Amino acid sequence: MKTFLKTATLVGALFTASSVFADKQTVTLTVKNMTCASCPYIVKQSLVAVPGVSAVTVSFEKRTAIVTFEDSTTTVAALTAATTNSGFPAEVLE
Repeated sequence: MKTFLKTATLVGALFTASSVFADKQTVTLTVKNMTCASCPYIVKQSLVAVPGVSAVTVSFEKRTAIVTFEDSTTTVAALTAATTNSGFPAEVLE
């Protein structure tokens, strides 16, 4: 029984270790081709579909998207690819 508990504890620690070391990053993207009121919705849906994304705010007026994501799960390149594939090329706002 003690061996089982030790093994279960070790396995549990291994599964949670990856989330402990993951850092949340926030990036602001400039988004092109947003020309109507439905565009921000499409941009947001393309970004929230990316694994690791936890929050998205899109501004039609500023033509930006603020994205919070787990850097151990996804990358900025994956975010810009997602918007580009939806017809809205994006790049990091410097």
